[in-house]
Amino acid sequence: MKCNFLGIGVAFLFFCMLFSPTAVFNGASDGLLLWFKTIVPTLFPFIFITDFMIYTNSIHSISKLLLPFIQKLFKTSREGSFAVVVGFLCGYPLGAKVTATLLSEKKISVSEGKYLLSFCNNASPIFILNFVVWKTLNRRDLTIPTLLLILAVPACLSFLFRRFYLGNSKFFVHTQPVKSSSSKQDHSVVDRCIMDAAQAITMIGGYIIIFSVLIYVLNYYLPNHSLLQYLLPCLEMSNGIIMLKNFHLSPPIQYASIIGLTVFGGFCAIGQTKSVLKNTSIPLAPYIAQKLITATVTSFIAYLYFCFV
Repeated sequence: MKCNFLGIGVAFLFFCMLFSPTAVFNGASDGLLLWFKTIVPTLFPFIFITDFMIYTNSIHSISKLLLPFIQKLFKTSREGSFAVVVGFLCGYPLGAKVTATLLSEKKISVSEGKYLLSFCNNASPIFILNFVVWKTLNRRDLTIPTLLLILAVPACLSFLFRRFYLGNSKFFVHTQPVKSSSSKQDHSVVDRCIMDAAQAITMIGGYIIIFSVLIYVLNYYLPNHSLLQYLLPCLEMSNGIIMLKNFHLSPPIQYASIIGLTVFGGFCAIGQTKSVLKNTSIPLAPYIAQKLITATVTSFIAYLYFCFV
């Protein structure tokens, strides 16, 4: 029965795309431009350098500087603290990508990987400032509050989430001996990092284009101001934020919705996260649930802030 519904849904989508070629073209074009002009130059260098640091054990130089603060605050291991930094600074889905790489290299435990994924796969501060606050909202007075909301709430909720993964231990410690990757020849490590980065960035681009096309095609057929049309922004974050801005919503609800979507990341970001986690034993369902909780809490606080401050 499930396969029948899936087949019918895919066939229906195919015919919708077939009879709306302009919407398909515009969606694919916008998704491709977003990927080529923004995602590739923003993420590719960071995917490469973070992989290189992990494979060559260079993360220890950063972890030593950050360990005293991050381990005390988030109870992570030394290697896990690197994922926290990347996840809060570099944007979707780099926090999940670094967590998956650390796990595949056996530098962190599975339980720590699940814990890290619960709070350190977020939108980057650059995206929040440039795209959300300055370009979309056009409210520079909301710069600091928005940045604090989107980054501080996941950090605070990590105290709750880690109770499910830390157990009775005081902090995560990974004592399994790890064979250093630095013994490999430098050029082979560089080649591996380039290939990993290229594969990851291509997968991300594919998801962005597919979800962008979905938004355009569904928006083409759905009646204006219908309930389903208001759910379309959840598919992809960048296009969704623009759609929420163009909806006729009251300012507090509009602000809370945009902040909630930025924290959630959209189903496109979930697809990207799933693709970088495919070779790990980390399940996706708890990640989605934790993202929904974080987005709901952040959206509620954002609404209250906009109404009363």
